[in-house]
Amino acid sequence: MGRKKKTVELDRDNDIAPGLIAKTKKRLVVAGGRSHPELTRQIAEALGTEIAPVEHRTFASGEIYARFEVSIRGCDLFIVQSFGAPVNEWLMETLIMLDAAKRASAKRITVVAPYYPYSRQDKKGRGREPISARLVADMLKTAGADRVMSVDLHAAQIQGFFDGPVDHLFAKPVLLDYFERTLSPEDREILTVVSPDMGRVRVADTWSDSLGAPLAIIHKRRDPKVANQVSVHEIVGTVEGRTCLLVDDMIDTGGTIVKAAQALKANGAHRVIVAATHAIFSDRASERLQDDSIDEVVITDTIPLSASRQWDNLTILPIAPLLATGIRQVFEDGSVTSMFGGDA
Repeated sequence: MGRKKKTVELDRDNDIAPGLIAKTKKRLVVAGGRSHPELTRQIAEALGTEIAPVEHRTFASGEIYARFEVSIRGCDLFIVQSFGAPVNEWLMETLIMLDAAKRASAKRITVVAPYYPYSRQDKKGRGREPISARLVADMLKTAGADRVMSVDLHAAQIQGFFDGPVDHLFAKPVLLDYFERTLSPEDREILTVVSPDMGRVRVADTWSDSLGAPLAIIHKRRDPKVANQVSVHEIVGTVEGRTCLLVDDMIDTGGTIVKAAQALKANGAHRVIVAATHAIFSDRASERLQDDSIDEVVITDTIPLSASRQWDNLTILPIAPLLATGIRQVFEDGSVTSMFGGDA
């Protein structure tokens, strides 16, 4: 005997269309690539669920294969993938996972990319250059992503590159909570927030407001023809005898931060503390950041960091609780903006 279907009749007075009522319920599913399995595990744990099993392979030729081992039909799928080294391999794996999920009939697919790849290539600085951040957004959309979630994008305009919703989360609450707990009353009294360049002034200004500390700015100049080389010129603001908190979104080779810290100490800074969201730590960054001019480095674990690239004065804060909260808000059709006091 067939099951009786529940229907809704046409109701023009209340603008209700006729149709069938289904018994299906929303289902949140978390899956992860191979770039940062520990972060995926922590996110799933914070959400109170398990990770959906995915079969991953890299063939001898270098080609990547991914297959979801269980049905994800009709689910709200969140694919967690961090983009540390090797970034191109993880990007390709993400695209293949998206294609597999789309063909497996997932209802909505969100790429959770704590660190957005190629985010520094967000505009043309010279003729005949690519805008690779836009290219990545196009590839994610074409492969099947319905939305993207990321933390501290290098440039806010990247949100407009993706043809769909982008949930831009901020690591500041995580970092700020740490400093509010650990900074001594003496340090709070002489604290100055420092922007390492003109591009981060707006972010540093919000830190200044939150901590009730004055702001200083370091003016630097890059050679557009030479990558990862910076020369510090001058400091705008008072840093002599102050505890300086250098805030940035990412640390790559460490050259910018170390030169900034050295300039602060040369101008009489008492202590220099570095706070950053993404620890890319390319090349010899870990060694550089152990420079005498830096008293402490505080980062989050958006990118996996091996034990060999860690040292005593490095503090790593978990980003999983923030991402889990963002995922829950998206799944329950809540407000991501409310997580940041309306500033997102």
